Amino acid sequence: MSNLEALTKPKTSQPKLLALDGGGIRGIITVEVLAEIEKILQKDLGQDDSFVLADYFDYIAGTSTGAFIAACLSWGMGVNEIRKFYIYSGKRMFDKASIFKALKYKYKDKQLTKQLKSIFGEETLGSERLKTLLMMVLRNATTDSPWPISNNPHAKYNQRSQEEGGNLYFPLWQLVRASTAAPTFFSPEVIDINDGEPFVFVDGGVTSFNNPAFQLFLMATTEPYHLNWDVGEEKMLLVSVGTGMTPEANKNLEPDEMNLIYNVKSVPAALMYASQVQQDFLCRVFGKCLAGDPIDREIGDMIGKKAPGNSKLFTYVRYNAELSRAGLDELGLKDIQEKKVQAMDSVEHIDQLQKVGRAIADQKVKEDHFKGFLVRHK
Repeated sequence: MSNLEALTKPKTSQPKLLALDGGGIRGIITVEVLAEIEKILQKDLGQDDSFVLADYFDYIAGTSTGAFIAACLSWGMGVNEIRKFYIYSGKRMFDKASIFKALKYKYKDKQLTKQLKSIFGEETLGSERLKTLLMMVLRNATTDSPWPISNNPHAKYNQRSQEEGGNLYFPLWQLVRASTAAPTFFSPEVIDINDGEPFVFVDGGVTSFNNPAFQLFLMATTEPYHLNWDVGEEKMLLVSVGTGMTPEANKNLEPDEMNLIYNVKSVPAALMYASQVQQDFLCRVFGKCLAGDPIDREIGDMIGKKAPGNSKLFTYVRYNAELSRAGLDELGLKDIQEKKVQAMDSVEHIDQLQKVGRAIADQKVKEDHFKGFLVRHK
């Protein structure tokens, strides 16, 4: 059995899934939350610092910056190593484009590509080095469709040969680069598919899967993906980590202000926010929610609420926070200005983003969330 085939079998009788949102440099918030999870698991499983999240989770998914983190984790990297990458390479990844190219996109892609190649080299999505199943969300602009692409060898388009354009033969760095190609921030990534036919890819965050949590659950359990992992609140764990929510509430908004420029700026962000919430809500409906901030005043946090048919399909936790003034105050971060941590390219304030991530980790990540899923590996 190849290593890739072996990954289709969970490490224990309880499959564990990890989903990571998009959000640019705000991915460092996710990293700090993951650091706390890694520390808890090392302690509770009696492991040392060599134990990484890929030793615990069976399937890891991410969109945009979440795709980068997911790929690094699946690669076998520890969280501290990923943290160092954000701190020391963040500014290089957000390298300002020339004044002429800035009319199309804000940053060059050369440094980002270089940094990704320094980690993954020319290894492909089918690399034997990957320690978990990995799913990343891209948007194929050529076909106007979301692409949740994985290294699951049973998936339909992973069974083709290299000559036929099988997904497993795409360079890993290039898929990560495509998933992080946020429109107006970075140029698109062109990947040759089907005997050299070029397809243009952009950030998966401009699909309905900027939060890929429920899609990950579907890809691990539903028949078309040919994994068919067991479900049940005691049989499967799904952990979802966000990069901070930034709803643009404006109670003083006038109808006349909603002109073309306003809509061009606000509509994409509004759709991304809505899709993030919808993925989260679906997970709380069909999963047993142990942790998560209230979704809204009507729904609440769904903790303790029944599922349709009274049968939960997995256990679920969601770690995130609102990066509004009220949200930061609730975290005890009254000294942080919300505008400095809301932008996806706020590399000058990465230390403050880290504080946000640590506050979320300290206040919301609990040992109890994992206690039913600490079975020793086979």
